[in-house]
Amino acid sequence: MQSFNFKMPTEIIFGRHAEDQVAEKLREYGASRVFIVYGGGSVVKSGLLSRIECQLTSNGLAFQVLGGVQPNPRVALVREGIREALAFKANFILAVGGGSVIDSAKAIAHGTANPGIDVWDFWSGRAKLEKTMMFGSVLTIAAAGSETSDSSVLTNEDTMRKVGLSSPLNRPALAFMNPELTFTVPKKQLVCGIADILMHTLERYFTCDKEENAFTDRVAESLIKTVMETSKTAVENQEDYDAMSEIMWCGSVSHSDLTGLGRHKDFSVHKLGHELSARFDATHGASLSALWGSWAKYIYKDNPARFAKFAQRIFGITDGTDEERAELGIEMMVTYFKNLGVPTSLPELLGAHLSDSELYSLASLATAKDTKRLGTFHPLTRKDAFAIYKLANKE
Repeated sequence: MQSFNFKMPTEIIFGRHAEDQVAEKLREYGASRVFIVYGGGSVVKSGLLSRIECQLTSNGLAFQVLGGVQPNPRVALVREGIREALAFKANFILAVGGGSVIDSAKAIAHGTANPGIDVWDFWSGRAKLEKTMMFGSVLTIAAAGSETSDSSVLTNEDTMRKVGLSSPLNRPALAFMNPELTFTVPKKQLVCGIADILMHTLERYFTCDKEENAFTDRVAESLIKTVMETSKTAVENQEDYDAMSEIMWCGSVSHSDLTGLGRHKDFSVHKLGHELSARFDATHGASLSALWGSWAKYIYKDNPARFAKFAQRIFGITDGTDEERAELGIEMMVTYFKNLGVPTSLPELLGAHLSDSELYSLASLATAKDTKRLGTFHPLTRKDAFAIYKLANKE
């Protein structure tokens, strides 16, 4: 097993009525002026935001709210949030929503703690993130895993770039997780979220490391199988508490790094998908499912035994050569995504085929004009990225 460092400091409050502990827990963490960030109107219509506000008021905590976070969260709204949080003199940032809201809250916390630096400089690499403000989340969508992860993604709408930032300072202090809050999530968001959860572990499972790492593999495989099994129930009955609780917890574990300890991450599919989200505002989880099969078919021969192991552990495929089992495992994973109801090609994702020039432009952006290699399983050049986009464009 490879060496690793692992620290996941987020306190999880999980279960029915978890959100009822918000004020109590925030006081324990020293919060007195809470800046709340949310997305569309769902948390308003459901009464969740009002209930949290009442809690804070009853416990003597001042608060201010900022709504309007969009999927593929924009840096412009984050900058507005930083200005408002500074004026309010906030000392805790609370996200109420899903991954985009939590990522925005992370960025607002970083920007508020570093008022002399434009927040996009942290994402572009022009500045190093060295301090932040305490933040947490009330999770309403099981998907991105941002409530426990060390990553955050922002989109710069001026440059049409979507960029991820990894830092230990991205780990929230608190995460309130009540599966009941996911019951009313639109079906599209549910299935795209499930795809995102799976991809966070698939991107850790398929890496360049050849050393045996049995426990980490078993954790990853168990999470994948749990999500695949419970997703069938969740899609049929979104108010099945047991199914939604498994999916919600798997989402947090999947992006906490636990399913990849002792292995190098790949995340090349994420990077390719980010370009689709930035250019076409494609739903994040859908952009990943649209590309994964093409990526896997393009690179699996680098280590067919790894894909054959996946096929055996996840789908029970034991007959044939490594390559035959690998190919069948890939096809079965793509079939699962299709049955789930998420796209498995670019035409399904975007509603049209892209031209070669558009694909080449995406590949060039993803690889910074061929100056960066994507992933670790098969480090992708611009030529490789173009080939994967082109393969996905034909499906």
